Order: sequence, then C-alpha cells, then structure tokens
Amino acid sequence: MTNKNPIRLPPLRVLRVRQPNRAEPNPCLTIMSSVLACWASAGYQGRGCTTVEQALRACMDAPPAPAKGSRTINYHLARFSKRLIAQGKKK
Repeated sequence: MTNKNPIRLPPLRVLRVRQPNRAEPNPCLTIMSSVLACWASAGYQGRGCTTVEQALRACMDAPPAPAKGSRTINYHLARFSKRLIAQGKKK
C-alpha cells in the first residue's frame, strides 16, 4: 500500500557529517609488529632481527607523506546548502 501523504521532515539548519575522513594507517606499523614478533621469538639481542630493525629505522626516518588537500564532505554540503534551503523556501 502506498501512502498518498508523504511525511514532511523539519528543515535542517546545518548539513553536517560527523567525522567524514578516516585517519591514514601508519605505514611503519606492520614493520614494527614484525620487529616485536622477532624480539619475542629470538630475544631482544637476536641476530636474526637486524634486517627487520634496519627496515623499521628506514621507515621511521623517511619523511612523512604530504597531506592531501582534498575538500571534505562538509565543505560541499555547506556549498550546496544555500541552494537546498533556497529551493525549500520557494515552495
């Protein structure tokens, strides 16, 4: 059965999305877990862990990736909210 009278929702004052962006995972995290696993199995002074330790040092010494300059979804919602609110008032 269809409803002939649609439900009217109250207008929104501000369009917002909570936490639209997720944090980027740390690229050194997997190497660090490998180092910890190697230390747990071979001991802290284990000779077999040197290559993994050097890979972790190289990863930690590398410069961080540049931040992305992307626009957030909240920016676009703010841009279009003027149009949406204006269309709602015309009716």
